[in-house]
Amino acid sequence: MDIASLYSVNSNMIAESLKTQHAAGMTSTTVGDSEEFSGILNAAMENIKTTNAYISEKENQELKFALGETDNTHDLLVAQMKSSTALQYTVALRDKFLESYKELMNMQI
Repeated sequence: MDIASLYSVNSNMIAESLKTQHAAGMTSTTVGDSEEFSGILNAAMENIKTTNAYISEKENQELKFALGETDNTHDLLVAQMKSSTALQYTVALRDKFLESYKELMNMQI
């Protein structure tokens, strides 16, 4: 999945997917929902940890290059691109989460 595909997801697509899953008996309203949320939360936390690791590696490579400990620009550029892509992905996920949260808060009960 790429970042651009996250922008095409909307609440109608999610609602339709949930209806299909519910009709097929793939969703439950008890323990399964909390397990699904727990899985999503754990995946989000892993995504943040991975992003932080990439950013840390980028900073280490920049420091080594600035101090003259290495002259390998390839590793520096790879670390910069990894951290940039991971950060963009994390921000896109955050934006989608906030959009979903706002939509849930605006629902009439």
